Amino acid sequence: MLKVLIPTFMLFPTIWLTSPKWLWTTTTAHSLLIAFISLTWLKWTSEAGWTSSNMYLATDPLSTPLLVLTCWLLPLMILASQNHINPEPISRQRSYISLLASLQAFLIMAFGATEIIMFYIMFEATLIPTLIIITRWGNQTERLNAGTYFLFYTLAGSLPLLVALLLLQHSTGTLSMLVLQYSQPLQLNSWGHMIWWAGCLIAFLVKMPLYGVHLWLPKAHVEAPVAGSMVLAAVLLKLGGYGMMRMMVMLDPLSKELAYPFIILALWGIIMTGSICLRQTDLKSLIAYSSVSHMGLVAGGILIQTPWGFSGAIILMIAHGLVSSALFCLANTAYERTHSRTMILARGLQVIFPLTATWWFLANLANLALPPLPNLMGELTIITTLFNWSPWTILLTGLGTLITAGYSLYMFLMSQRGQVPNHITGLQPFHTREHLLMTLHLVPVILLVVKPELMWGWCY
Repeated sequence: MLKVLIPTFMLFPTIWLTSPKWLWTTTTAHSLLIAFISLTWLKWTSEAGWTSSNMYLATDPLSTPLLVLTCWLLPLMILASQNHINPEPISRQRSYISLLASLQAFLIMAFGATEIIMFYIMFEATLIPTLIIITRWGNQTERLNAGTYFLFYTLAGSLPLLVALLLLQHSTGTLSMLVLQYSQPLQLNSWGHMIWWAGCLIAFLVKMPLYGVHLWLPKAHVEAPVAGSMVLAAVLLKLGGYGMMRMMVMLDPLSKELAYPFIILALWGIIMTGSICLRQTDLKSLIAYSSVSHMGLVAGGILIQTPWGFSGAIILMIAHGLVSSALFCLANTAYERTHSRTMILARGLQVIFPLTATWWFLANLANLALPPLPNLMGELTIITTLFNWSPWTILLTGLGTLITAGYSLYMFLMSQRGQVPNHITGLQPFHTREHLLMTLHLVPVILLVVKPELMWGWCY
């Protein structure tokens, strides 16, 4: 664990002491090195389930893929932000990259924590850099509003979790994940226990976000700069799913009755947010709502608590993290050239940028879960486990899959095909940096087809 944490902390002196000319090159190289070191976590040798460097930080097959995804994303965020942060004063460039690096440090400690209270503190700490990135570097004046939404939704959801954790500490005497799995099952039967159950999960369901408490997400995504959108879609939403998987172990007897409304909301959310996507005009908003739809499927898979559900959820989280981040990068490259996110204003881009149209095509096919990509593997596993739980769910999940295919193709056709308008014929060509960025997003997705056991959690 320290072989990644220490280089991450050493990013800060690198950022603040490098000469301005070499700032972006050095930080990208340093963070790529960390990303490559983090791949050693995937070489799994432990028989006990956990590999720990000390009592407070450890990795297991559930947290490892998410940790690697976190480390992989930092160099990509730095690559993606280069163009629109470069004109700013050098001190602001340094503070922007520092915020991204601090976000990575908090996320590594959140996913690696074995104490639930440490996980909670790091879960909350990720709010601060994200909030600053959205409110300081966002594009429109709405960004302050979006930041307020983001902060208060998350805080209102996670304060009951703190009380629930303190009650758990009081009743079991420990909050260590290593110990809790062996402790006596809790006897949950009263109304107070039901409220405690809800308190444990609501913070994570808001973060995921579950349909109904999802309103902060499109606002935050649309107003955030590209790195903010990438880290929100790729890693911060996954904190919700990861936290739910960790807490579900302790909530067992009550989950069978109390999970119903949440599963129904999650499945209904797949249909509703998919339908919202079909009539979006704003490109970033469409990708943001598609994230809500995918995370609804993940929430359903986790709440059912079967090995297949958990496995499908983590596969879908990793695949969605890479694909959704790639789509935000593509949306940003189009925005940097046309200065508009309205899809109808920039049509026929395939004629001008044929290679970029290939990236768009691949990212959209991955988003609609084309076989044999891991997105399909995750979705199929969750849909199967939901069908096994209740055959009626196939109506909702099947319709959701159809709508997903519909809006993904709609997004591709609207932005890439058709007659080229006269006002966009003089656009600046794409840079090698942007093609490299897309390669680093989509190649891992394709490679995971070959070795999916890296990310299916405990189930192998």
